[in-house]
This record gives sequence, structure tokens and C-alpha cells, in this order.
Amino acid sequence: MVCVYILFSSATNKFYIGSSRNGNALIRLAAHNSGETKSTKYGKPRSVIFEEKLETYLETYTEARKKENFLKSGVRREWIKENFGNLKK
Repeated sequence: MVCVYILFSSATNKFYIGSSRNGNALIRLAAHNSGETKSTKYGKPRSVIFEEKLETYLETYTEARKKENFLKSGVRREWIKENFGNLKK
């Protein structure tokens, strides 16, 4: 199982979008909050605000990466704003 997730940092007021091969955003959250992940080293603590699990690994990791890239595109700004804009200060 794989997943796509969005983290939010109230310290930096920013979102982070990622995907995980282990299918659990909370495990990835622990790595992000412990400083193991360079891209989210600052802005701790973060929280999971969105997680989408995809059932089978082989076909869905590619799909998870596509969804992650979609969310990182310009289109995602509108989607995140519509769904999670209330989190920003």
C-alpha cells in the first residue's frame, strides 16, 4: 500500500506534499518532525492534514507519484486553498 499526503506547518504557514511507499503518513510525519527529512528540517512541528491511501503497490506507486506531482503543480494551489485554506494564518 502507498499513500499521498499533505503536511502543514503552523510555524512556517506552509504545506508539504509527499508520497510514501509504506502507506502510512504518520510514519512519514515522524521522520519529518524528527529532522530526518532535509526539505522539512525547519518548520516543525508539522501535522498531517490529508492522506490518500492507494491499495496495491505496483500500479499505485506510479499513481501516487502522479498525484503528488499534480498537487505540487500550480493547480494544487487552488485545490489546497479550497480544501485547507482555513489553516493559514
